[in-house]
Amino acid sequence: MWREAAGRAYEAVEFGGPADAADVAAAEQRLGCSLPAALVSLLRETDGIVGHYGVDTVWPLERIVEDNLRFWSDRSFADLYMPFDALLFFGDNGGGDQFAFVRRPARADVFVWEHENDSRRWVARDLEDYLGRSLADDSDDWYR
Repeated sequence: MWREAAGRAYEAVEFGGPADAADVAAAEQRLGCSLPAALVSLLRETDGIVGHYGVDTVWPLERIVEDNLRFWSDRSFADLYMPFDALLFFGDNGGGDQFAFVRRPARADVFVWEHENDSRRWVARDLEDYLGRSLADDSDDWYR
């Protein structure tokens, strides 16, 4: 399903191999939270999606874990940005802005965190909508 959805938006999209259930469970254990069901479904089909210009439209599971742990715990970020603990990052635009689900309260919508001004705003109604929008446009600022 996810490969087809991504391929409809951008036929040259690249996919990783599937993440296995044990890896997903270990990731959730490390993060201390469940991943959104849609993201788990996508990762079980393809561990990451690479779009235009080699941009990680959806990160591999390991990067999802490492980047979120860093954003949630790096004390230097507290001086620069609002807290990130309500967000679960899963992809980027290749220029510093990152895409996330809201963890608390959990919702299917996708938001962008713009690193230049620390804004967080809605960009897609769910993961499938995000893939369609982000992969259909070859610019790194499709969400503006």
